[in-house]
Amino acid sequence: MVPHDIKDLALATQGKDRIDWAAQDMPVLESIKQHFEKEKPLKGVKAAACLHVTAETANLMRTLKAGGAEVYLCASNPLSTQDDVAASLVKHDGIPVFSIKGEDKETYYNHINAVLDVAPNFTMDDGADLVTQIHTKKKDLLKNIIGGTEETTTGVIRLQSMAHDKVLQYPIIAVNDANTKHFFDNRYGTGQSTIDGIIRGTNRLLAGSVFVVCGYGWCGRGVAMRAKGMGARVVVTEINPLRAIEAVMDGFDVMPIEEASPKGDFFCTVTGDIHVIRPEHFALMKDGAIVANSGHFNVELALEDLGRLTKNKRTVRGVMEEYTLENNKRIYVLAEGRLVNLSVAEGHPASVMDMSFANQALSAEYVKNNAAQLEKRVYRVPEAIDQNIAKLKLEAMGIKIDTLTAEQDKYLHSWEMGT
Repeated sequence: MVPHDIKDLALATQGKDRIDWAAQDMPVLESIKQHFEKEKPLKGVKAAACLHVTAETANLMRTLKAGGAEVYLCASNPLSTQDDVAASLVKHDGIPVFSIKGEDKETYYNHINAVLDVAPNFTMDDGADLVTQIHTKKKDLLKNIIGGTEETTTGVIRLQSMAHDKVLQYPIIAVNDANTKHFFDNRYGTGQSTIDGIIRGTNRLLAGSVFVVCGYGWCGRGVAMRAKGMGARVVVTEINPLRAIEAVMDGFDVMPIEEASPKGDFFCTVTGDIHVIRPEHFALMKDGAIVANSGHFNVELALEDLGRLTKNKRTVRGVMEEYTLENNKRIYVLAEGRLVNLSVAEGHPASVMDMSFANQALSAEYVKNNAAQLEKRVYRVPEAIDQNIAKLKLEAMGIKIDTLTAEQDKYLHSWEMGT
């Protein structure tokens, strides 16, 4: 048995069923896996992966192993692990996993250190906690690392800051910035799974409610779109004037969070920033307001400050905490303010993660083949990889598109032809 720290190995059969079910809806990753099995492009790669331990992630781990990589997996969020999936990866696939749903902060970092203790030469991150741990606490590992990938908007922001300050010590591909990732994963994946998590956690009707979306990036667009589709009246808060105009043109009300606070029945943060909803906003909310976060870290909600306003706190419905304020007003926070789509629901649908994880797999191959030429900075996914994944997805969906005629191609590449 490979090294592991999971909840219960007896859950492995249940987990395998879940993984195999997801695989049916991940044809692009399956085609990459078949290529990897033949070519073994990742032979010699020892990868430390800090990702949400879900059925979709399990299929990525299988693909990397098929390509010859030695893979070690830990969770990128204390509440996002599917324990049966972790058990199946250990028992059926021989992949070391260190992850338990609901683990405390100490265990979370013990698990990160467990995958780093194998001295990896490649990192695969979701939020940049793995990379940060290496650069602050495990600097001795840097000499062996050829590169890495990053899955999330939050992680890319952190890495770009590191690169700007010239402290990033190896190249990293920003998988999040691929068109076949953020256009679909962030918008359609986060949109559906976030609403799924909020409904599962509350069993409240969205139709007729006021749903406040904090942030109108790709994730915010998706959440707003799905909330509107469920019949909610959507209010968007933003700090970016271009995104605010876009939200207005998409038919949403736009206002500061202070003005939205007394109006909202539901609140969901998706900004990637800290303390988006603060004590002064909680104080303005109506009795029974429901607050969730679908950004990567729970710091988007100032929960410590909310605690200081509270005279009583209790858990209701298993995944939700009721904060009773001094004036007896009740505020409900889902999943400790952590990623509601993974903490309460099951995360993105497999068909969406098919493209995201195809980017991860092919970016790992790209880094392996080009490590000597890459600088210590953050790179976009190469355009050829992005386009190829889109092509493979269309083929899997049975959709055909046009191709340029020779005349059209010449026109697009010339300057002489005018009116």
